[in-house]
Amino acid sequence: MKREETEKGEESDSAEGLVRELAAERKRNEELLTRLKYAQADLENYRKRVDKETKEAQEALVRTLLGRILVVQDELDLAAKHADAEDSELSEGIGMVRRNLESALESVGVERIDSVGKPFDPTVHEAVERVQGTTSGEDMVVEEVRPGFMFRGQLLRPSMVKVELAAKAAKEEASASE
Repeated sequence: MKREETEKGEESDSAEGLVRELAAERKRNEELLTRLKYAQADLENYRKRVDKETKEAQEALVRTLLGRILVVQDELDLAAKHADAEDSELSEGIGMVRRNLESALESVGVERIDSVGKPFDPTVHEAVERVQGTTSGEDMVVEEVRPGFMFRGQLLRPSMVKVELAAKAAKEEASASE
């Protein structure tokens, strides 16, 4: 009888040991699963961050390239302005190149800022000269010295403009200088 009790005791001890082992393995399994979920979330966040940084770097590169291309366009505008009227073939060639360049810039999202006759806006205009006006109201752009451009809704280059100051501004400036 003692032998049976001993065997039953050993079986219950081994069963309890197995239950404890099973509980420990389940706990370890849950911990590993939690760690795996955190690692997957970290990897997904890393991928998103890398994608965002890559897009920002590409955007900065495109903006830099467009800025350089705009300088070429300015030089073509100057060449067209100073081309001899006698050499119509050269003038015509420069004009064709200018139109093709403008078309290419527009196709990638570069938009020219319309300035002349519009109220002066310091967010898109850079005043290079101010002249006193006689009408009251807002300061108005009367001449564009160098065109400005937007790219995908953001300022690429401000317009350099000549601004006609409103009549009220002259009174305010006179009182401010006293």
